[in-house]
Amino acid sequence: MTYDPFARGPFPVGVRTADLTDAARQRLLPTEIWYPATDAYAGQDVAESTRDTYEFLPGFPPVWQEAVRDAAARPGSHPLIAFSHGFGGHRRQTTFLCTHLASHGYVVAAPDHTGNTIFDIIQAVMALQSGAELPDPTTTVKEFIAARPADIRFMIDRILDGSAGGRAANVNTGGIGMTGHSFGGWTTLAVIGSDPRIRAALPLAPAGGSSPLPVELLKQSLTFEWGRDVPTLFLVAERDSLLPLPGMHELFEKTRGTKKMVVLENADHMHFCDRVEEVHELFRMMPPPGDFERIAKTVPPITELCPGKDAYAFVRGLGLAHMDAHLKADESAARFLGGDIAAALAARGIGVRVVSAP
Repeated sequence: MTYDPFARGPFPVGVRTADLTDAARQRLLPTEIWYPATDAYAGQDVAESTRDTYEFLPGFPPVWQEAVRDAAARPGSHPLIAFSHGFGGHRRQTTFLCTHLASHGYVVAAPDHTGNTIFDIIQAVMALQSGAELPDPTTTVKEFIAARPADIRFMIDRILDGSAGGRAANVNTGGIGMTGHSFGGWTTLAVIGSDPRIRAALPLAPAGGSSPLPVELLKQSLTFEWGRDVPTLFLVAERDSLLPLPGMHELFEKTRGTKKMVVLENADHMHFCDRVEEVHELFRMMPPPGDFERIAKTVPPITELCPGKDAYAFVRGLGLAHMDAHLKADESAARFLGGDIAAALAARGIGVRVVSAP
């Protein structure tokens, strides 16, 4: 059969939440874990009546994801992929990718980076409205430069020792992948340098390059002296308002070893999140105070950008192929990535540009 990374995989998807506690750092890390489920759940992960729903914010309608809550795990050994959310994001911000990977035989785990989630942003905004002062951004960034990579390493340890949802028996420890969006993309690049278990990386519009945001500390804290070849696929947005394309090229040029970058045309920063249209407009109309508020004034309406479904296909297809090629040694995936990616996406009505290593 022809290799098709865009199609949902053969396995139904289960999801569990593990409440992890890093006692040494006094950090609570709620963690979402997606995994291949048994055939008894076939179709239930995508059916409206049986897929998982959860309350995102009090007073808002429930949000759904294509997975069955607490489904029985499929026997066998599966590669692990860690996901890191963006600044002011949350562990479920990109379930369209996490569930797609799980349907193809991966265990995917994502923690809330406590103190740096959407819930923390909302609390901070409410405090400002009550007269509190805006926190010093330099202090905040320093705090999470230290905390975020440690969150991921701790979570991986707990997945592997079986204390995070009992997943250890089903995880292949031979190679671990990592992905993340924005600050989570920076986290991905940072973890590679501090955890030799990471064997493949998929940064999505990562922070750490030039930007209208105050990113100098992020740039200074990244080292690309990884000591090994970690195949890295950058997936980025052509019209990214927060982390513009020149910064993506900077990070790509600094990355050593096997690498490729694919640019999604006419896309902005939020095209890597669930419910792209809703999230993009929410940021544009109600940005956090400070630098985000200033930049939001330049953001075009979603009607001028590519549809969310194109972004989902772009990230799912290329992300899966990258992990298949480098964590599963799938020769068909490697041939796909080495072929005409732009033509494969153009056939789906999706415009991209491919940047390869010299």
